[in-house]
Amino acid sequence: MYVHRQSAYLIGRDRKVVDMPIDHPSCSKQHAALQYRLVQVENEDGKSIKKTKPYVIDLNSTNGTYLNNQRIDPRRYYELREKDVLKFGFSSREYVLLTETSADPLSGDHQSPN
Repeated sequence: MYVHRQSAYLIGRDRKVVDMPIDHPSCSKQHAALQYRLVQVENEDGKSIKKTKPYVIDLNSTNGTYLNNQRIDPRRYYELREKDVLKFGFSSREYVLLTETSADPLSGDHQSPN
């Protein structure tokens, strides 16, 4: 699923409201949100520039949101990086953040780790 087409995505069980439905019973109706935020960063030249980055926030869900197998605090934004893994509640389904430069796992192309 391409998630760059909207500035935010609501994740949860309530299919009438959410953008990314999760059907696992341990997930809340409105469990978490994925949001792109404009932030100031320093480029290679040391100049301050604005860049859009993805963030996740747990919406005070009952069973939590996990970033790289660590439960995150509710109502706090966490910056996402390439190949970060998200899990919601006790669901075993994993969501991996990939970018246009990520290797295609189906093609067998693999980039060496940094």
